[in-house]
Amino acid sequence: MKQEFFSSAFLKFLIVGGFAALINFSSRIGLSLFLNYATAIIIAYLIGMLTAFILNRMFVFEAQSGQTAHQFFYFTLVNLVAIFQTLVVSLLVAIVILPGLGIEQWVEEIAHFIGICVPVFTSFLGHKYFSFK
Repeated sequence: MKQEFFSSAFLKFLIVGGFAALINFSSRIGLSLFLNYATAIIIAYLIGMLTAFILNRMFVFEAQSGQTAHQFFYFTLVNLVAIFQTLVVSLLVAIVILPGLGIEQWVEEIAHFIGICVPVFTSFLGHKYFSFK
């Protein structure tokens, strides 16, 4: 399994994921102007997820020939696990860890960034073996 993370597919996944995470992160900042933090995280995650699905399907797993609905269903299941990881980590870091360290500025941004990074490995394996197999 270790070699899975040293493949060109994983590198492409990181690039696509980085772009989708940027969309996720910037969307959350805009959404936070009129929604609470947790709601903004979830909606921003969904925007990033749609971006990631399209780009992963086209460039990472090259799965254009598969059934889109089937792929999107499994992509969504994998992402339900990831969104839970993202939300829990973001809230834990924002509410407990950063205040405990005395950090008071950019708390939501730092916490959300860390939350986005957590599910990278589990998501790659889930998409490779379920979403786009």
